[in-house]
Amino acid sequence: MWNRKKDDEPMPRPTLAPPTAVALAREGIPMNTLPPPRLAEPEAARAASVGKSVVIKGQLYSREDLYIDGEVEGTVDMPESRLTVGPNGKVVAGIKAREIVVVGTIHGNVEVGDKIEIRKDAKLVGDIRTVRLVIEDGAYFKGSIDIQRNEPKAIPAPRPAAPAPPPAQPVVQAAAVGGDKR
Repeated sequence: MWNRKKDDEPMPRPTLAPPTAVALAREGIPMNTLPPPRLAEPEAARAASVGKSVVIKGQLYSREDLYIDGEVEGTVDMPESRLTVGPNGKVVAGIKAREIVVVGTIHGNVEVGDKIEIRKDAKLVGDIRTVRLVIEDGAYFKGSIDIQRNEPKAIPAPRPAAPAPPPAQPVVQAAAVGGDKR
């Protein structure tokens, strides 16, 4: 006890690893066959963003989705993309976008190619031109709404084939019979 050798020291216990799926199946313990749950990506992670402390004055043009949580003053032009104005976002601008989600504040006219959503506690002061509109309970809106018809694109009628040229007439050369008498 007093004269211990290094060889007499207790061995550290190995740590146990969690059982594998194969080991659990062998023992008849049910296992989950679903993939592990993924955490939902925040909307801002998939789009370009303007942070809370950012102030932009001027023209803003984008071909990708945009999340604004700061301040923008001027014009916003993104006809092929989605604009989200976050809870801290303040936009004083004319906006053209494919889709708009308002959680913050917009002062200005908006022209939307597809759909606009004004969420609870959001504020929009201005005129709206859109195909679809959602205004949640508790949202503030002041302005006019012009709902556009989503008319299907006309399919051009097939062009008639060019008229076929008339069949070629055989060319007959007449030979003079007899001689020319003069």
